[in-house]
Formats: sequence, structure tokens, C-alpha cells
Amino acid sequence: MEQNRQYTVKELIGRFLPYFKPYYKTLCLDLFCAALTTICEMILPLIIRQITNTALQDIALLTVRMILGLGFLYFVLRVIDSIANFYMADMGHVMGAKIETDMRRNAYAHLQQLSNTYFNNTKVGQIMGRITNDLFEVTEFAHHCPEEFFIAGIKIIVSFIILAGIHLPLTVMVFVFVPIMTVVCRIINKKMRSAFIDQRHQIGELNAKIEDSLLGQKVVKAFTNEDIETQKFEEGNQKFLGIKSYTYRLMGLFSTSTRVFDGLMYLTVIIGGGFFMKYGVILPGDMVAYVMYVSALIATVRRIIEFAEQFQRGITGIERFVQIMDADVEIFDEPDAQDLENPKGEIVFDHVSFEYPDDHNTVFHNLNLKIRAGEKVAIVGPSGGGKTTLCNLIPRFYDVSGGKIILDGKDIKKLTLKSLRRSIGMVQQEVYLFSGTVFENIAYGKPGAAYEEVREAAKRAGADEFIQNLKDGYDTYVGERGVKLSGGQKQRISIARVFLKNPPIIILDEATSALDNESEYAVARSLHELAKGRTTLTIAHRLSSIKNSDRILVLTEEGIVEEGNHDQLMERGGIYCQFYRMANEIK
Repeated sequence: MEQNRQYTVKELIGRFLPYFKPYYKTLCLDLFCAALTTICEMILPLIIRQITNTALQDIALLTVRMILGLGFLYFVLRVIDSIANFYMADMGHVMGAKIETDMRRNAYAHLQQLSNTYFNNTKVGQIMGRITNDLFEVTEFAHHCPEEFFIAGIKIIVSFIILAGIHLPLTVMVFVFVPIMTVVCRIINKKMRSAFIDQRHQIGELNAKIEDSLLGQKVVKAFTNEDIETQKFEEGNQKFLGIKSYTYRLMGLFSTSTRVFDGLMYLTVIIGGGFFMKYGVILPGDMVAYVMYVSALIATVRRIIEFAEQFQRGITGIERFVQIMDADVEIFDEPDAQDLENPKGEIVFDHVSFEYPDDHNTVFHNLNLKIRAGEKVAIVGPSGGGKTTLCNLIPRFYDVSGGKIILDGKDIKKLTLKSLRRSIGMVQQEVYLFSGTVFENIAYGKPGAAYEEVREAAKRAGADEFIQNLKDGYDTYVGERGVKLSGGQKQRISIARVFLKNPPIIILDEATSALDNESEYAVARSLHELAKGRTTLTIAHRLSSIKNSDRILVLTEEGIVEEGNHDQLMERGGIYCQFYRMANEIK
């Protein structure tokens, strides 16, 4: 499903309503309190009307008992109103915050299930904006949306009933403006929603730009391109200003149009009510009640107007949330998937074809390959030949377009993702360390591992010595993405992580190509130790590191064009031999 598909308000409300289900008791009590506060507010004009009409009829009828009785009634109503209002402000907002939390949890859980294709085509800044800033608006929306519309409904209906009971023609004259105002507001609201969508998208673009620039700040400084980055940011910033200015213009139009209708309603009461009172059709107290109820009605309309911006922000946030939730989960467990038990590591590519699902770029077609359990296989070939893609198909980072991959005699699509990926360890050229300590990053390979297990894994990876020399040893903070460590240190920590995981299958994706000679030697020893007794697939540009592989595959756009060990391929004098000689000439 398209990430930027637009939904109707009805669809979005329908998707949002189920989030109220766990809190329906809180919502019902919140709406009950809203009804109490509304009723308390609407009784005041009746009290004033009663006092005014009684006094005009005969001042003697306005007794102390009546005045104190009505005063006591109003006091009780204000106490009820205060208690109800406190509950609405407290538990109503907490309910909204809980709904926001539930939505963010669901969005994050769904993101964890999405395939590499989604993340390849979506900026991280946009994703972060959707699950943080956009959902901030949901707290207020979840609380105020049902509350404000419920209160407005009660006020409009009750006001109409009471005023119609006083004088129906004047009531109809006043209320005739309500449907007209509703239509005008709806037209402007539609434009406001579009503007808010653009605003949210642009702030996501700004977030993505800031993240990209800050993460690449070393490159920016190295090329002295600070001015260029500032200019790029300013272009986005000015675009955001333009969108926001247009939004405020619409809001101004919205507010002005409602003020015009306010004036027309008051004008109707003044002229119509004045004539009706002049000819004795309504009493002065009735006129006072009319003014108070129309004031209350207009105040309600103004609250809805003020809420309109919040409503649009909330709806926009819900829409961007729904777009995440509707992103297709392309890689998932089949209904009959089973856990992989006691994996040995035999891998078979059976007539496998693959093309990327987003651009349909074909990588290989009808590929056949068998890797025996415990065999060390190296894959070489020109860039774009599909080496990394082939390895990414084994843990199902992508699904094959045709054919099947078989692990220990079972189609990997018939295995649960968790058990499949638990059986595979990956060491990549681009090491990702999480912001935290050395210990936490190694322990990521086996959550809950004891200190002794982590240290043993580090020793086997050749990392224990340098870790002990760090300022705080295993408790040393590595910085964001491990920036405080060298490339070789980060790589050995990632290898220690795989040692701790202890999988039967290892995939080494150019694990040493970005290292200096000294670091490469240290990491190569760690990788040699890691590969013992395991099925190992190695992708390498430095061919000297794979000379001792059991089998070397040369993968090109035509598929596997050469196969054999180092000596056999050198004797053949084909592509591998050319690559190897070119590498030696470069040295």
C-alpha cells in the first residue's frame, strides 16, 4: 500500500475509534462529566430569566426565600461543575496520553516487521516524525474531540428546545444561520486539512535533512561545505514557512467567517427580539435568556473553531500513523511455519530468481547452488553482481521472486523468521553499534548474557585486550554509532556479538575491506576463529583473505560463472584469476 495515500476523515475516525475500547469506562465518565458541566452552564440563563420576569411582574413576588433558593441551586451546580471539570482535565488527558502511547507502540512494532524495501524508500526523519511529533497531537485530539463535539451537540439541542419553548419564530430566525455556518466552515476545513498534511510532510523533510547533515558532519567539514548545507536547510525552512503562512491565512479566514455569523445571530436577536418585546410577544426576562443562550451558543461555536486547528492536527497525525500501519509487511511467517531445530547449516538455492520489489531490477535468474554444512564458501565478482543480495536472501531480508532456498532440507519460507535468523550470524563491512556501553553492544547477541559469557566472546573475537585498556573497560560508552572506537575495534565488537550468539551459519559481508592492514590482520584472525565448525559465506574484495576457502564462487550478472578452490580457479585463468592478478598489481 502507498505510504502517502490520503484517507477520508470518516475512514480515519473509523481506524482511530478502536483505540478507545480499553478506556471506554474513562471515556463514558468523561462525557458524563462534560454533560454535567454543560447542564450547569445552561441553567444559569433560566435562573436569571426567572428572577427578571418575576421582578418585572411584581417585585413583591421576588422573595428572600426565592433568591436564596436560586442562589443555593447555582452554588451546588458550580460545585458539581468544578468536580466534573477537574476529572475532565485530569483523567481525560491521561486517557489521551495512554491512547497516544498505544498507537506509538503499535507503530513501532509494525515498523519492526517491515522489510528492507520500506526503509530503503523512506527517510528515517520522516518515520521519526510520524511516531513522535505527529502522535503528540493525538493526546489532545483523543481527549477533546469527543468532548467538544458532545458538549456542542448538547448546547445546540438544549438551547433550541428551551428557546423554542419561549418563542419559536425568533428561535428559528437565530438558528437558521447554524447550517449555513456549518457548510462554510466545512469548505474551509477541507483546505486546512490539506495544508496541515503539507506542513507535516515538510517538517518530516526538515527532520530528515537535519539528521542527514548532522550524521555526515565530518564530510561537511572536510569539504568545507557548511554554507551549502545551511543553504539547503534554509530552502526547506523557507518552504515550511510558506506552508505555515498559508495555513494561518486559512485559519484567519475560518475565524473571520465565524465572527461574521456571530454578528448576524446577535443582530437577529437585537432586532427581532426588540420588536417582539415591543409588541409584548416576549418578556424582558425572555430577551435576557435569549441573549445569554445565543452567547453560550456562539462561545461553543468559537470553541469548536479554536479546536478546528487541533482537530486538523490530530486527524493529520492519525493519517500519517495509519499510513505506517498500512505499509505492507512483505516478509512474514507462513501459517504453517515451524521452528528450525538443531540447524546443521546446509543451504541449497533451487532455481532461485530475484528482483527488487520496488524497482523490479532483476539481480539473478534461475540460480542453483548447494553449500554443504560446515563448508567455507567465498563469493567474489564485480560490483552489482548480486553477492550481498544473495546473502540477504538467506535470512529473508528479502524474499525470492522465484524458486526456493532450502536450509537443512526445509524451505526457509516454511520456517519461522525468529528461528531462521537466530541460526545466522552476520558480520558486515558497515558495523552498527548502538549508543551504549561495550558490554551492552556485545550482549546484544544474546540478551541477558552474563558478564563471563560476554567476556569469553570478546576473548574469542580478539577484543578483550583492547576493551580492558579502554577508560571504563566493558562499561565504556561507545558513542552514537560507536564513534568513539576505531574501525577495527568496532568490527571486533561486532564479531564478539556473533560469537555470543553462536549460530551455525556465518555470513561475512566484506568484513575487512574498510580496515587498515593492522586492523585487518587482527580481525581476520577473529573471523578465522569464528568460522571454525560453521557454514561460512564470505563476500570479499580482498582476495588474499579467501585463498583458504573450501570453495570460491564467481558471481556476475549471468549468475555463477566459475566455481572451485583458489588453485583450481587460478589454473583455469578466468575471471577470478584476472581479479587476483589485478589485486596483486595494485599492491
